[in-house]
Amino acid sequence: MPKEMLPILTKPLIQYGVEEAMEAGLDTMAIITGRGKRAIEDHFDISYELEEQIKGGTKERLLSEIRSIINHCTFSYTRQTVSCLIEVKLHL
Repeated sequence: MPKEMLPILTKPLIQYGVEEAMEAGLDTMAIITGRGKRAIEDHFDISYELEEQIKGGTKERLLSEIRSIINHCTFSYTRQTVSCLIEVKLHL
């Protein structure tokens, strides 16, 4: 699990950042990911199968929160290349 997806109370860490950006008036989110971080993209995408399982359950409120984010924001993702990682480390 990517560290950005670690749960803090009832939602992943990255969701707090997205919600804060929304409160500041932003509606376009650009997220740079790395290898093995598809969970971040999946979190901010619609999963009809998961929604069907959650409907009527105790987590339906959480579903409506993430659905509101998905409907309000546009997300784009790009993968950071290894060469960029090496370059950043060399400059530190």
